[in-house]
Amino acid sequence: MERATLPGPPLPTKAAPLTIVTDLSSRRADTTAPLITQLVERWSPRAYDPAAEVSTEVLRTLLEAARWAPSASNSQPWRFIVARRGTAAFTTVHDALRGHNQTWADSAAVLIVNIAESADAEGRPRPWARYDLGQAVAHLTVQAQHEGLHTHQMGGFDAAKIAAAFELPETLEVVSIIAIGVLGNADSLPEALREREVAPRRRKPLDELVIAAE
Repeated sequence: MERATLPGPPLPTKAAPLTIVTDLSSRRADTTAPLITQLVERWSPRAYDPAAEVSTEVLRTLLEAARWAPSASNSQPWRFIVARRGTAAFTTVHDALRGHNQTWADSAAVLIVNIAESADAEGRPRPWARYDLGQAVAHLTVQAQHEGLHTHQMGGFDAAKIAAAFELPETLEVVSIIAIGVLGNADSLPEALREREVAPRRRKPLDELVIAAE
């Protein structure tokens, strides 16, 4: 099978030379096509300002962005646990994190648990629930970037511990956790995490991702 060829000018096949990022306030993606600013400037820091807060109004805006994401048959199979720093819910979610996530996530202003509703009220499975949840979280992430915030998705956590703590039924599956906050100082991180924070941003070229394009 021939590799897919996308319309338009040829895409670069070699990555640009890698350099350490020194301006963490702007880690713009080196895209091969023009994108909206929020996508170009979005990245996933671990260093957050431990004193910064996210207002109730802004939080509502982020969740409203998620609410209007597309879903199969408009089923909207996403649910969220919103835990703001300083609350019992935040402590519960933070305690369920694993590995390095516990090291840095305590400085985030908010931790949101992303949940997929795997079956409807009659018990019929919703096979696209996780996919639809991902779209909702993506909407939330882009809106957060628009609001001047940063986000970081996490998969390292004890899902059963969270489900038990919040008494979730079996049909509500904890899929991921997102940290939200204001960018902090990378020097506050342990050395190993700081190295990741300033490492170059890299993506596979499009011709490795697109199987067919006619």
